[in-house]
Amino acid sequence: MDREKIREQVLVIRGSGRTNMFDTNAVQIIANEMEFYELVIFIEEHKDEYVHLIMTGEFQKDEEG
Repeated sequence: MDREKIREQVLVIRGSGRTNMFDTNAVQIIANEMEFYELVIFIEEHKDEYVHLIMTGEFQKDEEG
């Protein structure tokens, strides 16, 4: 997973002002429209980490590292 690419995609959607970033379904729809497929998959597979990212601007630390 390219974390920097996902972070940039989140910032683009946030900057568009089209939805509340906690509305994950709407974010996924917008991401799909913008061809941000990495973000669509990331939200689907790592919703808790997505929420942490939008709250803090950072990814959660890996549990193994």
